[in-house]
Amino acid sequence: MAPSRSFLRLSLLSALVLVSACKKQEETKQETAPANAAAEPKQKTLKIGLVTDVGGRGDHSFNDSALRGLELWGAGKKMEGGSYKDASPGELKETLQQDLATRGIAPVVGVTPVVLQSKVPEDYEPNLQTLVDEGVSLAIGVGFMLENAVETVAKRNPDAKFLLIDSPLVSADGKLYTLPNVRTVMYREEQGSFLVGALAGLASKNNKVGFVGGMEVPLIKKFEAGFRAGVAAVNPKATVLVNYTGSFDNVAAGKQVGQDLVNKGADVVYHAAGSDGLGVIQAVKEARAAGKQVFVIGVDSDQSHLAPEAVLTSMLKRVDLGVYEAVRDLSQGKLEGGDVTLGLKEGGVTYAPVRVDFPGKAEALQKVEELRAKIVSGELQVPTNPSELTAAPAKK
Repeated sequence: MAPSRSFLRLSLLSALVLVSACKKQEETKQETAPANAAAEPKQKTLKIGLVTDVGGRGDHSFNDSALRGLELWGAGKKMEGGSYKDASPGELKETLQQDLATRGIAPVVGVTPVVLQSKVPEDYEPNLQTLVDEGVSLAIGVGFMLENAVETVAKRNPDAKFLLIDSPLVSADGKLYTLPNVRTVMYREEQGSFLVGALAGLASKNNKVGFVGGMEVPLIKKFEAGFRAGVAAVNPKATVLVNYTGSFDNVAAGKQVGQDLVNKGADVVYHAAGSDGLGVIQAVKEARAAGKQVFVIGVDSDQSHLAPEAVLTSMLKRVDLGVYEAVRDLSQGKLEGGDVTLGLKEGGVTYAPVRVDFPGKAEALQKVEELRAKIVSGELQVPTNPSELTAAPAKK
């Protein structure tokens, strides 16, 4: 039997209603999808490269501080067994000593670290160029020894961005200048060294302390000048013994110099010698084991974990902060070329918690904090070169 006209009309009407409903549902999806997508911005990926100096990963000092700023603070990662693992919030918090806890340091979403270690100075320039060729958003050169390499590669690649730690750009005729694609970060090492020098002068029983430098260059002379000035400010009778190893990657040389200073009667020894400083710490640790009442002061990173009974404190040079702030600024589109200098006032240098005991510790720390306030206010100016010191010259 053929369907009636009424039945056909009803079937056609039902089909039209069904098609209309489906079309409306599809239009609703299309309208809401863009709104949802806008509410969830795309994750931005930033590949950030870092070239170490010859001290390399594992120096527990300068390079490790830079790596902490990029890997742990910047990317929320830690290196284990040759590959990156996610770091826990607790592991990050452990490294945020003192005032850093209030600076809002948190990993930047989407950061991927790329680290190249330099075995010899000749590696610096090709390593930086390799990072640029790999398309990093920022290439970081760690240490004043990379100044020439950063300058050369930055000029060759004007569209790439660079961060140079510990040195300004210096022209062939010795003049300071800037490049639009290079941020340089320097530190007032003399200010932090002044504070640990004051602490050393107050903690010394023999009125004899020691300083071990790495390479005898203007940068390390700033550490020496500040340290000697700090000692003299609180203990004018104290003698400062000074020696340089001539390197930053010779642990044995550091140990030998450290032993020599201890044998000459220094009961507090401060080092600014990169990996050589590990030898200095070992020398003091062994001297304590032999019954001598001596302390060592670390540098750049908190080195107390290397010898908890021997490390009086460490002069913290926050390379990690300089690196992290560059990573953060890059992620926010605010990274610009030019020079940045960080001292006590800016939180770029300070000293690590004093975990060991010595007679008069509370009074000594109070005195050191009073000196800090004077430096921050500008009342006290710290010399940057030993030639500026008014006290008697240091003994070699």
